[in-house]
Amino acid sequence: MAKNPREKVDPNKYLKNKDIQAESKLSVLIAVIKMGLVLAGIAGIAMEFFRDGGWLKSALAWLFDSTEHMMFIPVIIFVMWLLNRIFSAAGKGETKKSGDFPMYIMMAIGAYYIFLYLTAA
Repeated sequence: MAKNPREKVDPNKYLKNKDIQAESKLSVLIAVIKMGLVLAGIAGIAMEFFRDGGWLKSALAWLFDSTEHMMFIPVIIFVMWLLNRIFSAAGKGETKKSGDFPMYIMMAIGAYYIFLYLTAA
């Protein structure tokens, strides 16, 4: 529906946004570096998981090797559920600082794989 042209528009409609500052070039650069480190960490872990004789193959081979090892499956599921509860926010609008912890771990892993790549060449 079209707005009524006679309807008054508040002249101070955007006054609440007057204090919003644009992001600086430094903060954008830091965000790009963080994202690059996270992507390098994901790529490094993916390469370790899916290469021949990698982590995934050896972990699944160990897990399904015997019945005693298969009893760890509920423990693994419980630990994953517990970690999800720790790092997730309680509500939709809430944020927790502990939610940044996995990102920092992934950034450290990314820095490690970048270091390995640079020193292997």
